[in-house]
Amino acid sequence: MNLMIKSTAALIFMTSLALADDHCAAGKTLNDGVLTFATGNPAYYPWVLDDAPESQQGFEAAVAYAVAAEMGFDASQVAWVRSSFDQAIQPGVKDFDLNMQQFSITKERDAVVDFSVPYYSAAMAVLTRKPVVDGGASADLTSLKRLIWGADANTTALPMLNQLIEPDKDALLYGDNTDVVEAMKANQIDAALFDLPTALYLGAVVLEDGVILGQFPADRSENPDQFGMLMEEGSALKACVDAALTTLTENGALAAIEAEWLQRTTGVPVIE
Repeated sequence: MNLMIKSTAALIFMTSLALADDHCAAGKTLNDGVLTFATGNPAYYPWVLDDAPESQQGFEAAVAYAVAAEMGFDASQVAWVRSSFDQAIQPGVKDFDLNMQQFSITKERDAVVDFSVPYYSAAMAVLTRKPVVDGGASADLTSLKRLIWGADANTTALPMLNQLIEPDKDALLYGDNTDVVEAMKANQIDAALFDLPTALYLGAVVLEDGVILGQFPADRSENPDQFGMLMEEGSALKACVDAALTTLTENGALAAIEAEWLQRTTGVPVIE
């Protein structure tokens, strides 16, 4: 009996070791047994709530812990460091395993760092001002068509505007997004389309009376801006992270986090 118990215990122990060896992140993280994320300094709402990613509150903070759990790390095994955006996208050794600061996946960046599969496809949002809303503008296509629109002629904003809204009057064209916002301040235009993160920033920081009137689902846009988790070039974690994000996408967990933090929490309605 004792021999049998010892044999069973040994089998369980060996199985545990085998499982540990099969853990997709085993031996691949910066610090053994810890998954280290980086975020901005400071990190802003709605990506991180109250500049405290360890609270798991905010879209990117919540996604980080969901990915960590899917990879086999509990919350106590997640660590946070801070980095600037520009510092993170440079080539070289990193002091983090994964960095989340709304990094758009581009060919130029992907040549010097690695990215996960996308964890967010940026919705296009309608940025306007309070006087326009007070004048009757609402988050429906009939109302949006009647507005005077502006767009950066050098970006995809104009074809997206025509694809998503088909305004009654041709959009006024400008040299860059700064000019578009200045035109809005000068009452030359009523509204413009930006990706949701940019619209949130412009509405809160640049425009004193900015309003995000609504957002279009990302699948309504061609080639939406996509965010990926940034890693050191050649990171051994990439396959593991990609698998975790794929699972969270397929089981609906990512969509639920997005609905909580980028729709309900921000109060930006979805324009169907």
